[in-house]
Amino acid sequence: MNRRKCLRVLAAAPLLGVVRAQGGVFAEVTPGYVLRFPADEGSHPAYRTEWWYVTGWLREESGAERGFQVTFFRSRIAAADDNPSAFAPRQLLFAHAGLSDPGLGHLLHDERAAREGFGLAQAEVGAVRVWIGDWSLREEGDVYRAEVQGADFSLELTFGRTQPPLLNGRDGFSQKGPDPHAASYYYSLPQLEVRGRVARAGRETPVTGQAWLDHEWSSEMLDPRAVGWDWIGINLADGGALMAFRMRRPDGTSLWSGGTLRAREGKTRSLAPAEVRFVPGRSWTSPRTGITYPVEWSVRAGDLAIQVRPLMDDQENDARGSVGAVYWEGAVRAISADSRTLGRGYLELTGYGSRLQL
Repeated sequence: MNRRKCLRVLAAAPLLGVVRAQGGVFAEVTPGYVLRFPADEGSHPAYRTEWWYVTGWLREESGAERGFQVTFFRSRIAAADDNPSAFAPRQLLFAHAGLSDPGLGHLLHDERAAREGFGLAQAEVGAVRVWIGDWSLREEGDVYRAEVQGADFSLELTFGRTQPPLLNGRDGFSQKGPDPHAASYYYSLPQLEVRGRVARAGRETPVTGQAWLDHEWSSEMLDPRAVGWDWIGINLADGGALMAFRMRRPDGTSLWSGGTLRAREGKTRSLAPAEVRFVPGRSWTSPRTGITYPVEWSVRAGDLAIQVRPLMDDQENDARGSVGAVYWEGAVRAISADSRTLGRGYLELTGYGSRLQL
């Protein structure tokens, strides 16, 4: 690694650590970094991978419920660092959007991909302003605004904060395996208040609801022994919040687990691997890809035990046209043992058709 290249990478990183991978050099995720708000809400271009993930439930005036997803990904191409050309693709941006409508019975989804710059796409440093063409997620004063113009649907939604950031792991250092080098910086904004509109099939509908925003960045997240992960983000009905995940081996067993639980009074604690358990239940097989996903789960997170049930089974997201992955990402309810609804949120299942490649 030449000295000029090293200094350029480190200047953009919060900690003096680097990771060598895929012919390039990336900033390293290490314990002890203090997340700063709002500065860390923006892009971290020295790291390999980053995403801003907004998921939630929408309610129409008729009472009909929908699920939605708006996600922007940033991927750094470090091999382009020594290329002096302005056309060298140093950062790639991807976006996914989905709308889950039980009346339709399958997920509506769309995707975008572009290289950063030249007025095509941008992920700004220091604030949430990420966009690809006419798709965007932006911070505007006290709210976030998402705009998506898909082929079969469009979303214009605002998200108002009701709670402070939820720092996952150890103060935002989220370990993803036995090796602490497999880690990310990770925070969530649960219990977001949603207002806006959804348009589909020539009909525009005002909606309200609740959402969850995840922001995560890393250079080495997936342990080589893992094929993917199972993740939930649940806005609890009492005002609390639960994030829980497990990294999964090829045989379906857990390599590593973790989570964060915020009680309704605001007290938050990080959950150790032994405190988080995912047990798969009923499965669903995609008629398009042939991939089988466990769409119902029993999850234990600390003292909280829930049953996870999908709004509908077919919430598979085929994103091979952008990030090259097929995964299940869908709206779910958290149900108690006596069938009470404890919350609503999203479930993500990756690495079921083949190992997830970040």
